[in-house]
Amino acid sequence: MVALELTEAISSTPATVSDELFTEMQMHFNEEQIVELAATVSMENYRARMNRVFLVESEGRYQPQSTHGQI
Repeated sequence: MVALELTEAISSTPATVSDELFTEMQMHFNEEQIVELAATVSMENYRARMNRVFLVESEGRYQPQSTHGQI
């Protein structure tokens, strides 16, 4: 859950990661893992924003299977 909180904090404008969130991250991840997570989220945000500038649309390759009625 804390990784998703970091993702939301990095993805907001402006990106703001509180001291409390960073401390919580350190309880769950080592320094290398935090750097990797932050870098991955940042690169995805960069890619997504560049796509918006140039109106790049999805190619529709990701099509999740319906789980309706499945447990």
